[in-house]
Amino acid sequence: MSLTDAQIENTKKELRSNFEKSGLTIEEIADKLKTSPEYIKQLFNLNPRRLEDTWILRNYLIEVLEEKSIEVTPFTALVGQSEGYWFLDSSYINNGVIL
Repeated sequence: MSLTDAQIENTKKELRSNFEKSGLTIEEIADKLKTSPEYIKQLFNLNPRRLEDTWILRNYLIEVLEEKSIEVTPFTALVGQSEGYWFLDSSYINNGVIL
């Protein structure tokens, strides 16, 4: 999946907005997703090693916000479920851990 420049910027803003609403730290997210804080920062800049890693971050932020009954900033490019995208490994995403 290739995003336009506008989609990339919007996705970065959407991830950042949901992160800020979550009240979590980069370190807490990294710990939960079993990766480093540096790599989480890369994901916020849309520089993943695997496309799926951004979806794992997205899903985790949504989960946290929904648990806290906080309105999620909607995603405009990372929409729907990963199972709907043939090029994504949904089982990896659903595992919820960045390997």
